[in-house]
This record gives sequence, structure tokens and C-alpha cells, in this order.
Amino acid sequence: MKRYRSGFTLVELLVVIAIIGVLVGLLLPAVQAAREAARRMSCSNNFKQIGLGIHNYHSAYKQMPVQGCGNEDPNGRDPWDNNSSTVSINRAGSFLIGILPFIEQQAVWEQISNPLDNNGGTPARWQAMGPGVGRADYAPWTIELKTYRCPSDPGFGLPSLGRTNYAANMGDSSCMTREGGLDVDEVSAGATLPYSYSDSTQAERSRMVHRGAFVMYKDMKFRDFLDGLANTIMAGEIATDLGDMDRRTAMPNAPYQQNNNGRTRECYRDPNYAEAQGWFNPERPQFWPADATQSSILDARGFRWYDARHIHTQFHTVLPPNSGMCTAGLISRDSLNPPSSRHQGGCHVLMGDGAVKFITDSIEAGSATANMVTYYGDSAPIGAASPYGLWGALGTRANKEVIDQEF
Repeated sequence: MKRYRSGFTLVELLVVIAIIGVLVGLLLPAVQAAREAARRMSCSNNFKQIGLGIHNYHSAYKQMPVQGCGNEDPNGRDPWDNNSSTVSINRAGSFLIGILPFIEQQAVWEQISNPLDNNGGTPARWQAMGPGVGRADYAPWTIELKTYRCPSDPGFGLPSLGRTNYAANMGDSSCMTREGGLDVDEVSAGATLPYSYSDSTQAERSRMVHRGAFVMYKDMKFRDFLDGLANTIMAGEIATDLGDMDRRTAMPNAPYQQNNNGRTRECYRDPNYAEAQGWFNPERPQFWPADATQSSILDARGFRWYDARHIHTQFHTVLPPNSGMCTAGLISRDSLNPPSSRHQGGCHVLMGDGAVKFITDSIEAGSATANMVTYYGDSAPIGAASPYGLWGALGTRANKEVIDQEF
């Protein structure tokens, strides 16, 4: 009597394989979505830690950490150039430096806040608070801190130093956000900041245009938030540059620059200027045109967490999240920088009260062609409500704008 071994036929095996393939195809998007949800939650937790750090800093020092902190260079080196000073950071440090001890990064803070041996280099010891922000040979500037990185952002390695995905809210105008509230009288003898004013009008000009949670070089306090901490954005998320000429992260070289006689007047009059000019790749509208090149591979979005300059740790509430930048192509000129992220459909923001919210790209943002508040005489009325709708209102700290809707 013959015995036959039971088993699958070829057809049955193929059917099973096909079923497994279908199931994998159905489950893979769900797995990817779950992973992104976890990364987004981790990003939110990072922001909460930053918010706690700012509040604890304020409790300790009765003011917020300064955007534009550090020592001044006695030689008057321009902090808006690619600063390679071996002497001083020249007040180009970001608010993220100040909160280091409050986010469990005391060791990094100790390296920066004290003179640091240079391991036989020149100078023999780095000054406390570090050298210029362009010094790649200063070890603390190369540290990448997990709390300052969004897990959804794949950016890594050179030419960046220590990347960050979190930036200070500078308000609903990009006019002179690089200068802030610093009057020339506050600068050391012989040192001059770019486009500084020698008269008494600088403070008045600053009150006109610097309407965000942070003002460069200025000691800001919670009492300055007359609209309420819960109604004002403190900081926002930014995507770091990947070298792919993304309009959200790269400053292009000429001719794709919004520049008029040395000033970015086009951005002030029309924040949507680049769109109106058709300065984007028609096949990939999120990117600059195919022939565009990076103005500087060293100055790209989020490349330095310790650098207070606009491309690295600033954003504006003018164009909605994930819009393209309006830039003059140089870090030494004003640049309109919306927040951005690698999350789908929006980005995180940190409110003044420490709450973290996800703002969608479709948030009500008024008119993208409305004039910014400037002191050039061709702007929106000084002290008026933001022309950029709910988004602009969330970015201003003391405009008496009542926010009565969920966002």
C-alpha cells in the first residue's frame, strides 16, 4: 500500500504568498503612520522641555533667555557676517544657550560659560561664552543635542555643526529683526553693528516693528506679553536644510533674491513676492528653480542651534507654516522665515504658557500680500492689529488682539 505525503500544492502556496503580500501592503502604511505619530509625540515632548526651560530660566533670572546673548567683540566685528572671531561670540548667541542648565545639559553649559582649553590650538584657551558662531574648531558648537532635534527631520552632518529644529518667534514683521532693540549707546566703544543708528530713534523704531516674543539683544519678560502668555507663540518648529534647494530651508543665490538697493523692500510690501515672481520649480513647487544655487552652504536653515541669526533660530508669523522663505540670499540682510517641519500638514509651536500646539498649513493668515509693519513709511499702521489674521495675532505679544477661536 502506497502512502502519499500531504502538503501544499504550488497554487495554494502562491495564494498564501499573495495574501501575505496584501496584508503587508495594508499594514505598512499603518506602521509608518504609527512611527510618525511616535516621532511627532517625541518632537512635542522636546518642545515641552524647552518651554519648561524658558519658564525655569525666567523664575531664576526674572527675564527670558536673550536672543542675541554673549560677550561683545572689542574689535567691533560684524556679528552678521560669517563670524570667525577667536575673541568673542559678539552677542550672536541664541536663546537655546541660556536654557541649557534647565534642560539637563549642565555639562554643555559649563563648557560654554567658562574659558575652555583649546588642546594646543590658537588661542590656547577660548573665552567664556565662546568664540564666533562660525568657529567649527570650538567643540561645544559641534554638539548636537537630542532635545533640540525633531526625530522626523533626517538632516545630519556637515556642512552643518549642531543642528536645531526649534526657533524663536520674532513676530509678524521681519523688518530689522537682525538688529533688534540694541541702541548704539549700548555697544562697546569702537564696536558698531550693521545699520546701527546714532540718534535716539532706534528705541522708537524697535517698538514699531519688533512685536514678537523675542527681540534681538533685548531682555524680555513675561510682563511684556500684554496679550497673555496663552495667546502668544514663544517658539516654533523649523525644518533643517538637506542641500536640496527647498524653499523653506535654503537661501538662493542671485537672481532669486528679494533685494532692492541693499534692502529687502519687496518682502515688506509683499511677503508673497517669490510666488508672484514665479521663483519656484514648476515640477516641484516647494523647491527653488532648477538653476538656483545655495547662497552659502554654511548658512542654511537650522544649521546652528547656538546661532541667533535669522536663518538658524528665528521665524516670523507672516506666511503660514511650510511656506517658502522671502530672502535676500545673505545672512547679513533681513529675511522672512516662516516655520516649517517634516511632519505632514503643519508644524509644532510652543505657546508662552508652555503649551505645545500643532498648527496646520491652512491656518487663517490674512493677506499674504499685506504690507508688514516697518519704519520706512510704506507699511501697515504702527500699533495696528496684525494684517496676517489669526496667525499674525498669535505671533504678536502686545497688540490687544483677542483670540476667541480654537487653532
